[in-house]
Amino acid sequence: MALRLPNIPAKFWLALLVLALGGLLTVIEQRDVSLPGPVPSDAAGEPDFYLEGARMTRFDARGAPYQRLETPRLVHTPADDVIRTKTPDIRLYDDEGRTWFAGGDSGRLGPNGNPLTLTGNAWLEAPEEGWRLETDTLVYDNQERHAWSESEARLSQYQQRVRGERFDAWIDTARMRLTDNVRGVHPPISEEQGS
Repeated sequence: MALRLPNIPAKFWLALLVLALGGLLTVIEQRDVSLPGPVPSDAAGEPDFYLEGARMTRFDARGAPYQRLETPRLVHTPADDVIRTKTPDIRLYDDEGRTWFAGGDSGRLGPNGNPLTLTGNAWLEAPEEGWRLETDTLVYDNQERHAWSESEARLSQYQQRVRGERFDAWIDTARMRLTDNVRGVHPPISEEQGS
């Protein structure tokens, strides 16, 4: 006695073949998803987002900008609510409408955007006053509008150069202080530089 298979129409076999091929293509396509670049990793955990070529402006309660940050790469980790940047270019705006410039090899914005810490060739510049600070680590508290160094600081203004162990600046009042083991070179200021 021979076993007889039911007569299944060719349309059924064709439909089954199309479904099998569709499933196979779906699996292959999902395995080949490529990301736009390497996903950054950090000791704080996996980032929830990162941006390349980013520009970020922060505004106060009145809607006035007080900080602008541009960076080729910005990474946010939700575990500590910290933003890390590479070679940030910073603009700080004071109450008088002056613009201060800052930068470094890397930057870090703490939880809720404060404090801003610049490390590696960090600098702060007040172009209207003609001075520039260079240090290894610079911290800026945007609520107090206070910048300070956590390493030796080198301050230059025109031809004058001064070094100290600690630097403090309050941008709204345009005050600065260099303390601890201060030494420097103070050539006479010409009339052009003094005005």
